[in-house]
Amino acid sequence: MALAAIELNRVSFFYDNHPILTDVCMTVAERDFLAIIGPNGSGKTTLLKIVLGILKPGQGSVKVFGKTPSEAAGMLGYVPQDTGLNKDFPISVLDVALMGRLGHSGRGRRYTAEDREFARTALEKAGMWGYRDRLIGKLSGGQRQRVLIARALSAEPAILLMDEPTASVDAQFQTHLYDLLKELNSTITIIVVSHDMSVLSGYINSVACLNQTLFYHDGGEITDEMLHSAYQCPVDLIAHGGVPHRVLRKHDHEDS
Repeated sequence: MALAAIELNRVSFFYDNHPILTDVCMTVAERDFLAIIGPNGSGKTTLLKIVLGILKPGQGSVKVFGKTPSEAAGMLGYVPQDTGLNKDFPISVLDVALMGRLGHSGRGRRYTAEDREFARTALEKAGMWGYRDRLIGKLSGGQRQRVLIARALSAEPAILLMDEPTASVDAQFQTHLYDLLKELNSTITIIVVSHDMSVLSGYINSVACLNQTLFYHDGGEITDEMLHSAYQCPVDLIAHGGVPHRVLRKHDHEDS
């Protein structure tokens, strides 16, 4: 029986007394590949930050391999949605990737040859090794996103959490990334927040539909019922010619 990588027990979160998450319960098995879907503002990023320990729930508890998020911090890799790094800060692509090794080397210690090899491998997987000496501020948004992915991978995480990782990358790298994640999933747990639903359905093992409350589905198929529970309106998925599309049907005002 697979271990529980993440356990959320009746987690709620409030911002200025406004509920963002309400009574969220979910168990993510070790080596699961979970997609979290839902409309903008539904609490997806908040949920990731609670698992990471960046935010603390107003109610409920979170366990990561039986530990608190802060105790398990070294086991977690994170790719944030926002790539708005300080473009004027003089740091190279390689140095950003090496930051993923801080949990292993510790702050104030020199990076080892092993650290540099992990950073190189991660940059190669992200297609950014050739840019290793380029300043991060000189890259495009998509290139910076690739570097953030490399930073997360260089940490050797047991759990990789990604918030809209393909939002700023081209279609070719999007496919490359999901193929890479499927390969990594043989040894690590992966959680992806994404709107690329028709693409994701070919890779994931389970789905969580989130819109303040959460509905967990133990299976990789994304159905109309799941989408309606998350988006509260009819959503069609169409895929043809290798290009995924999402089409929202006309809202039924009786459901609004």
